[in-house]
Amino acid sequence: MMLRNNSSLSLDVSEFFLNCFVRSHSWQLWLSLPLSLLFFLAMGANATLLIIIWLEVSLHEPMYYLLSLLSLLDVVLCLTVIPKVLAIFWFDLRSIGFSACFLQMFIMNSFLPMESCTLMVMAYDRYVAICKPLRYSSIITEQFVVKAALFILTRNVFLSSPIPVLSARLHYCEKKIIENCMCANLSVSKLSCDSIVINRIVQLGLAWALLGSDLILIFLSYAFILQTILRLKAKGAAAKALRTCGSHFLLILFFSTILLVLILTHVVKEKVSPDIPVLLNVLHHVIPAALNPIVYGVRTQEIKQQIWKLLRRGA
Repeated sequence: MMLRNNSSLSLDVSEFFLNCFVRSHSWQLWLSLPLSLLFFLAMGANATLLIIIWLEVSLHEPMYYLLSLLSLLDVVLCLTVIPKVLAIFWFDLRSIGFSACFLQMFIMNSFLPMESCTLMVMAYDRYVAICKPLRYSSIITEQFVVKAALFILTRNVFLSSPIPVLSARLHYCEKKIIENCMCANLSVSKLSCDSIVINRIVQLGLAWALLGSDLILIFLSYAFILQTILRLKAKGAAAKALRTCGSHFLLILFFSTILLVLILTHVVKEKVSPDIPVLLNVLHHVIPAALNPIVYGVRTQEIKQQIWKLLRRGA
């Protein structure tokens, strides 16, 4: 009888409301401008990068295909979170439908590990380029990229699906206010009438299994790369090798730094404002997306040349 009552109550919750910095209206005002600029920069820069790689035949190589995949993931993550945050800031549109909320949760929980996994595959690409240069063309092929993309998609969609599914199956009663700018798993789950212990365990376990394993493999790849670079004797070889993987290392730095700070603020959440983790979560969906294509555009000579060529055509 109690289960039937809870089930009927859950049907009454057709929408949630996102409390996005409602305690600090001044934050909304000051954040809206830089956040909108970062959003449009991310969209424009990633679109430009994708167009350049698509149009220029000389860039139809595995490394640039992986970079295109990274740009697509950045665009999807940005579009999933930032427009809704800006709509809250500008028009106070805080409501989000029940289904839309869990769709957003699914995209965030699957595409973020996809981005991490893509960075791991790119680290392996740099490892082969530096440590096994003579075998690079036979190992890193178009078939390798296709298989890597399928692995990235299937691994992360399959393993991340339990998070939104478990959260959606909870019974939601009268609570509708999400203390976040997005439908993060635990922010939504704690509104339910049920225990969320399993949700917490699954979220923590999958986060460490997916993101943790990717970061460990990235670290190992760069440890081997550094070891190989230190052994290079030819004049200028070490500098050239560092330039080859420098852009990718910066991308990983942007991605992991914000992620680690976000984790630390959750660990010591009693000592920081509750708005800080929310802010970092929002920024993590836009800053890497805005900086990734810029870093590659500035540090990769081939892309830089194609950007200038495209600008000259437009002029």
